[in-house]
Amino acid sequence: MRGLVSYSLYVFCLCLALNGARAQEPEIIIEDVLDSTEAVTEEPEPVAVVHPDFEPYSAVKAVFWEQFTEGWRDRWKASNAKKSDSEEFSYIGRWAVEEPKVFPGLNGDKGLVVKDKAAHHAITAKFAEPLDNTDQTLVVQYEVKLQNGLECGGAYLKLLTEDETLHAEEFSDKTSYQVMFGPDKCGATNKIHLIIRRKSPITGEYEEKHLIGGPRASVSKLTNLYTLLLSPDQTFEIRVNGETAYAGSLLDDTTFNPAFNPPKEIEDPEDSKPEDWVDEATIPDPNQATKPDDWDEDEPYQIPDPDTAKPEDWDESAEEFIPDPDAEKPDDWDDEEDGEWVASVIPNPECEDHGCGPWTPPTIVNPKFKGKWVQPRIENPDYKGPWKPRNIANPDYYEDAKPADLEPIGAIGFELWTMQSDILFDNIYVGHSVEEAEKIGNATYVVKIEIEEAEEKASRPKVEEPKAPLTVWEQFMQDPINFSIQQTKMFYTFFQRDPIFAVRTYPETAAALGIAIVTVLSIFFGAILTLFSSKPAPVPSKPPSETETKEETEDVAETADSTAAETTARRRTKKN
Repeated sequence: MRGLVSYSLYVFCLCLALNGARAQEPEIIIEDVLDSTEAVTEEPEPVAVVHPDFEPYSAVKAVFWEQFTEGWRDRWKASNAKKSDSEEFSYIGRWAVEEPKVFPGLNGDKGLVVKDKAAHHAITAKFAEPLDNTDQTLVVQYEVKLQNGLECGGAYLKLLTEDETLHAEEFSDKTSYQVMFGPDKCGATNKIHLIIRRKSPITGEYEEKHLIGGPRASVSKLTNLYTLLLSPDQTFEIRVNGETAYAGSLLDDTTFNPAFNPPKEIEDPEDSKPEDWVDEATIPDPNQATKPDDWDEDEPYQIPDPDTAKPEDWDESAEEFIPDPDAEKPDDWDDEEDGEWVASVIPNPECEDHGCGPWTPPTIVNPKFKGKWVQPRIENPDYKGPWKPRNIANPDYYEDAKPADLEPIGAIGFELWTMQSDILFDNIYVGHSVEEAEKIGNATYVVKIEIEEAEEKASRPKVEEPKAPLTVWEQFMQDPINFSIQQTKMFYTFFQRDPIFAVRTYPETAAALGIAIVTVLSIFFGAILTLFSSKPAPVPSKPPSETETKEETEDVAETADSTAAETTARRRTKKN
């Protein structure tokens, strides 16, 4: 029996070896690599990122241009005002001008940085001369670098109105502004704001016009370039990193809320619905005011199916579930503390082929069911439709034909609250030339972002190339016994469901088991054939006498002597 088992294992190992050799062919290895979703191309070792020295860009003819070089303290002033006259909230957030700490770009390139988180920050820089963009294009462009990301907070700027309060009071949220532009994110809200404040010539009140559905802001830790264009043709454009993200017309009533031009007509606030106005589309049918005599509200929605009979093999005397006969009361079970122990129940094995327990017929929809009676409704002959107030001329109507012509602007400011610190602003441009803003972006942002992207790439953790999957032979060599057992179990499991699939999936196991079975059968049937075809053992003859034995011995001796003599003679002849 041990020989049979050893031989079977030998055959099984031989099949695995043949399969492992086949799995190591080059074309199979190539397929494994191509089919692998985790395969990655080996990247070369990262090289050190070069950071050129920062050189100020001076060829600018702008109303305002800021790179935070020498003398920035003379241009910028942090605010210490109270927020909305509140004693509780004030602008205590600190500002600094420093180089970025995350994915730096050019050596010596500094920006204005928000230093505190969960604090209100406010800072302004006044223009040498007020900006007037009447019949001119207004271009606002600046860089934002979220070194700690942005979960909740703003990174927008404001163009402040040139008036007496701008020079007499500290900058705060109450300071009048003309445009608010830039990214803002908190929770699910993420957008680039564009808000333009316009004064009504009728009421004299300012109203904020909010862009509807602004583009999403980038919250990466790389520098992003935001550009706003307001054109004399009353169109606007928002660019992100030099690409158009949103564009439209200021005069489109569906672009801003509220629209720049109020409606010409409004509903009359003094109008009221007449007493005889009928706005009910249907009324109860007067010809069916009472419930029909044959209407039975008590009929159930479902009833037992009268056409279904209990199966003949249904056993109502047997329980569908019985206590588990193999369940035993735990040794640590305490009836006083744990209560009376009850064995768990299992499906009754006697009910595997037929139903058990009380039999109930299935239910069907009751054909007599009508439900609660409700008086039918018909179209109202007096119906006049929904009532609404009549329209009248809007007393506050005016036409703002040139909303892009803003009031004079005297300063730029950041008035922010944010949960993340180290937001950096740089290369702030306010002027009238789109071409100049594009040249600035190419000379500053484009150069900087290439270096930052290289820094980000170099900081990524190196992804190790995944190892090639082990072949069947390699898996077998690691643990032959356990591998053989597992393969056999899997083959048997699949063989019970689908024999053909099992043989196709585990051909080496099927071959080994097949050879082992054939070998066992061959040995078994060979033993049976040998047993039935064997002849009876011969009867032993009479032992020879002492004289016969002596004669046979002498004959053997003489034969031996003659043989020796012959051998010696042959050797001599060979020598001669």
